[in-house]
Amino acid sequence: MAVPVSVPILQTDAKPQGIARIIIASSVGTMIEWYDFYLFGSLTFVIAPYFFGTKDPGQSVLLWLATYATGFLVRPFGALVFGRVGDIVGRKYTFLVTMTIMGLSTAAIGLLPGLAQIGVLAPLLLVGLRLLEGLALGGEYGGAATYVAENSPANRRGFFTSFIQITATFGLFLSLIVILVTRNTLGSAAFADWGWRIPFFFSALLVLVSMYIRFSLRESPMYLKLKADGKTSKNPLRESFGNPYNRRMVLLALFGATAGQGAIWYTGQFYSSTFLQNVMKVDFNTANTIVAVALLLGTPLFVVMGALSDRIGRKPLIMAGCLIAAIAYLPIYTLMYSARPFLEPAKVALAQAQIAAVPPDNPAYSPALLIALIFVQVVFVTMVYGPIAAFLVELFPTKIRYTSMSLPYHFGNGWFGGLIPVLATALATATGNLYAGLLFPIAIGLMTFIVGSIWLRNTRNVDLASETPVGQALSSTVAA
Repeated sequence: MAVPVSVPILQTDAKPQGIARIIIASSVGTMIEWYDFYLFGSLTFVIAPYFFGTKDPGQSVLLWLATYATGFLVRPFGALVFGRVGDIVGRKYTFLVTMTIMGLSTAAIGLLPGLAQIGVLAPLLLVGLRLLEGLALGGEYGGAATYVAENSPANRRGFFTSFIQITATFGLFLSLIVILVTRNTLGSAAFADWGWRIPFFFSALLVLVSMYIRFSLRESPMYLKLKADGKTSKNPLRESFGNPYNRRMVLLALFGATAGQGAIWYTGQFYSSTFLQNVMKVDFNTANTIVAVALLLGTPLFVVMGALSDRIGRKPLIMAGCLIAAIAYLPIYTLMYSARPFLEPAKVALAQAQIAAVPPDNPAYSPALLIALIFVQVVFVTMVYGPIAAFLVELFPTKIRYTSMSLPYHFGNGWFGGLIPVLATALATATGNLYAGLLFPIAIGLMTFIVGSIWLRNTRNVDLASETPVGQALSSTVAA
């Protein structure tokens, strides 16, 4: 049955499900996907030798980070595959499929034998499962963000979609908590031997809970209206990227928004952890606790920034976050390094060898200061990431929205952001400069600020049901 397209009717249609239920169901599933994805990276220094046993521990870490990066590289292809399915078949069905793939792939990593048991087949199987994780995540985010946005009132779209943005931080936070609890319960030796598998198995339980919640959801009302009218896209890829105007919007969204957003996200919430452990030699438990506390303190700001974007628009927050982060990274990381625990080379060597109870010898060592400095980076993350879902869904029409918004998001986060840990570590190793790895996120942040400031327009309260290209609609609905 056809339903007239207007914001009030869409709000009324959403009430039987309830926007809170929609957000919870979408967010829980997406959080689990992020938990699975970041679990892999959080365990880098524990199990890298298990799959890439080499005489040089640093080489094992780089190989592990490179394997981690494969999941990011394949994310845009997942966006193309599952974005197409989402625009043709529906949002709900697609993110049920992606979540299942993600959960099974992650649980399977926990079953893998190591290099000592099956030789080179171990890292090859690991890479294969990592690719499946990347494909699944490439399809998940666009579905969840689109689904929530299409069920939200226009004047609160930034606020409601910001709950989807929290899921990435919650997923990382949950992975850190599960790892810390498991490690401290079993002891470091047992955890390094076999206990690291438990957090991967835990993923299967989380997936079952989320599937139960998501099965009860109905399809997006905007998509149902489009389908009832016979206006769904028969070839979303061609309509998204064959159309010159839409192709231009995809490229602008990538280089003027998501590239910088991705670089800032992974620098503040992931590279900071790598820097603590690999460069500063902070012990595993302390480093993960520092990051977890900073994330916990900063998480509410995602919703604050999303709500603020409903008042002032998405662009000002994203551009400000990119510029401030690019300017502040070098001073922040210089101050972080000054608060490292060890000054004496002998104690650094002991820390690298994971000798227990090595007391810090730096009077300036301060976990509290490190928490504060990472918290500041999380604030930058909330500025760019809180409004990004609403911004992306407002750029593209309903029938190709899933495909069109997913590609720039996953290129920006998968390639420009996700490669930061391995690129930054490799740059610092190759040059001997501790801060060389920051050059990449600084350059990407500045590029995004310039491109976005010049060529992107501010979005707010856009009518998602309109079939008018956003660039034409903006002139009458949005402040430049």
